[in-house]
Amino acid sequence: MMTFVQCKKTNWYENYRENDKSPFGTYIIYNEADKLFNNNEVIYLKENIFDYLAENYVDIEENYANYICIKSSADKLHGIGLKDLLDFVYNGNDAFLALNYFSDELKEILEFETQNSDKTIFAPVNLKKLKGELYLENNDFDKQNFSYDRNLRKNFFESYNDEKTIVLGTQKILNVDEPVFIKIYHGKGAVYLHTQPIVFSNYNLLNNNYKYAENALSYLPNKKTLWDPQVMEGDFASNNSSESRESVFKFFLQNPSLKWSLYIFFFGLLLFMLFNARRKQRPIPIIPELKNSTVEFTHTIANLYLRENDHKGLVDKKIQYFLERVRRKYYINTNNLNDSFVKSLALKSGKSKTATNYLINTIISLNKKYECTQDELYRLNTLIDNFFKLNKNG
Repeated sequence: MMTFVQCKKTNWYENYRENDKSPFGTYIIYNEADKLFNNNEVIYLKENIFDYLAENYVDIEENYANYICIKSSADKLHGIGLKDLLDFVYNGNDAFLALNYFSDELKEILEFETQNSDKTIFAPVNLKKLKGELYLENNDFDKQNFSYDRNLRKNFFESYNDEKTIVLGTQKILNVDEPVFIKIYHGKGAVYLHTQPIVFSNYNLLNNNYKYAENALSYLPNKKTLWDPQVMEGDFASNNSSESRESVFKFFLQNPSLKWSLYIFFFGLLLFMLFNARRKQRPIPIIPELKNSTVEFTHTIANLYLRENDHKGLVDKKIQYFLERVRRKYYINTNNLNDSFVKSLALKSGKSKTATNYLINTIISLNKKYECTQDELYRLNTLIDNFFKLNKNG
């Protein structure tokens, strides 16, 4: 009698999810965080950090907590929300960001630049070849080298403000030493930045490199820690504006004179409707609007992809839609997405070269993948929508 056993395929994608036990999830480091901070409380944020600070951070002078974010990129850390977090640090708190990609906004405020020599490499089969060594500069750690056998990018800090920055750790890839872990003083607190979030993944913690992660996080003080999974967009931080989303009606109700004017308006509107309830003319027949079968078909296909969890299929369709629109609106050949194409698209669309280059690099990387996550689909959709939404030419 023969028995066939099917093994579950290992997921080698870098998702950095705190509840994921796959090689490149962060289940272990998150669940060990309370021990790393001397059993202080670790709060897993179920809301955006900006909303949490607005609701809970009362005393601006209080030495309150650490903030930790270990992801590929912190897309929800921007605008007024980023300013709130840095104000939080400025008043005596600490933030630890381990990311592959730092926003231009954060780089400008903290005065640093990064360089990624592997920015076109995203597929697991290619990332597997990237190896190297990391070590911490602190003499208390005896400059012990930690070897990493896959997914270590040639991503490092290219420049920074020497007057307020300390290099805490470096990496050696192809016999070249580059800084990957720095501390930037910001007011009474500090921001710790790391360009290799992969070192905090389950795979590397189980591969005899847990000491590096432990030592790196030991720079943070032992106090309450806010762990940001980057799952929610903020109610107090808009995607496209630095203004709060406070309700107009709430503003009216908070001012007595405006509140009464609002009441009078609604009362007058009610009287108008009562006195004009009787029809003064024959009813005009309603002509139903012609249905757009193309839109319905598109929705049907999209729902089919979503039910099948075929995020890669939807990503491919979004990329085709973007390139077709570029050809139709800007008359640019999309066969080769090189620097010349980026320059032409930035010039004709009115977007900055940095934003355009980021979008095209994202498209190139997702196009090479065999599978895509829901987060990557949402990220691409947001980038494309914002690209055309913010440009009158599009």
